Amino acid sequence: MSAPIEILAYRPEHQAAFRDLNHEWITTYFTLEELDKRMLDDPQGYILDSGGYIFMARYQDQIVGTCALIREPDGNFELAKMAVSPKAQGLGIGYLLGQAAIEQAWAVGAHHLELLSNRKLTPALTLYRKLGFVEVPLSPSEYQRADIKMVLARSGTE
Repeated sequence: MSAPIEILAYRPEHQAAFRDLNHEWITTYFTLEELDKRMLDDPQGYILDSGGYIFMARYQDQIVGTCALIREPDGNFELAKMAVSPKAQGLGIGYLLGQAAIEQAWAVGAHHLELLSNRKLTPALTLYRKLGFVEVPLSPSEYQRADIKMVLARSGTE
């Protein structure tokens, strides 16, 4: 039997793993942008203190994945900073993180989630579609790498 995958609420001791997991995937495909640096260096101040959430995935006693919900001014959320260690990819960790984030957003009254990504991240886009996200027109973003926007509306809203 394989080890269970645990989805945990972020704690301050997870900050290095949160930063390192995201730094790894971003620098593999893109350049680390100023907004990335602000968020990864201070997730407490940038994400949590403004009403957001961060989830961590633990597998075989190691933190191997993460994702964040960034609260928007309208009370909805952006799904952001999803990363799974290459050594743990293919285990369904991204899906479990996405499900945890969606459930949390709905539990606190959000009506929709949005995310920004890049079309060359095919496995990520496949995951987002599996979670129920659909593509919508892209509005201007602070991220240079963003070339696709997706949303997930809560059933019965919008």
